[in-house]
Amino acid sequence: MDTSQLLKGVLDVAVLAVVADADGYGYDVVRRLRAAGLDDVGDASVYGTLRRLYQGGNLTSYVVPSDEGPHRKYYAINDAGRALLERSTKTWTAFADTMGSVLRTGRGEAA
Repeated sequence: MDTSQLLKGVLDVAVLAVVADADGYGYDVVRRLRAAGLDDVGDASVYGTLRRLYQGGNLTSYVVPSDEGPHRKYYAINDAGRALLERSTKTWTAFADTMGSVLRTGRGEAA
């Protein structure tokens, strides 16, 4: 099954969860998502998601100088982002439970 369409639908919540765990810059967030098992996540998709979440008021950012290259822009979750993560987690959990039921029974009824 091609997971790219599924990933598009949950990338916001995945990025929020990773940043809630620890602040991170773009490629660091990509690396942590891949380490968590989202191997197909694209760099550009994550960078775009970080920008969109920041512009939407769900993340803050700050710049950290780097000895190894250009300064890095770190993203941190704020209260609005935590609230969005909480709502999105509840939505995803309910959806995943429903899909699990459908796949087990073919009718969406609890097994």
